[in-house]
Amino acid sequence: MTADTALIVGLGNPGAQYETTRHNVGFMVADALAARIGAKFSSHKKSNSDIVQARLADRSVIVAKPRTFMNLSGQPVAGLARFFSTSPSNIVVVHDELDIDFGAIRLKLGGGEGGHNGLRSISQHLSTKDYPRVRVGVGRPPGRMDPASYVLKPFSSAERKDLGVIVEEAADAAELLLRVGLEAAQNQVHPR
Repeated sequence: MTADTALIVGLGNPGAQYETTRHNVGFMVADALAARIGAKFSSHKKSNSDIVQARLADRSVIVAKPRTFMNLSGQPVAGLARFFSTSPSNIVVVHDELDIDFGAIRLKLGGGEGGHNGLRSISQHLSTKDYPRVRVGVGRPPGRMDPASYVLKPFSSAERKDLGVIVEEAADAAELLLRVGLEAAQNQVHPR
């Protein structure tokens, strides 16, 4: 990642009914980063997002939460990228991941969206899949539960006991990615 402005986007759905759901873990990580910075989100009307502007990992960083629903995340992300002249290689997207065990955190650049409509929307609006991702494992749904229903359900009481630590670890991973780059960050995050 180069030294220009980085954008960390936490994905989620707006509204109180979604705050504690698996699909909103990206928003939770964005909130954790804002708390570390000691800043409150403010409205960025041109991108339909809430943002915090700060320095993080010795870089100029925008932490953002799109105000659209998850499957429309691409428009706000592309709007932020244009406004702040941020290239896709400097846009870190934090999102829930069904194909990773609950609590595991993985970093990757590009690749498929795995049925994640938020990622699909971002890839379409940025015209590339090549942007860094912090994938926060929420695990597979039990039995034959529809994955779309599963991610819109709150974390279980057992999961909530560990959720705060997991969110902080994902925030650490996003900061580390900015500080040392993808491969070095993967080498530190993935063995956990």
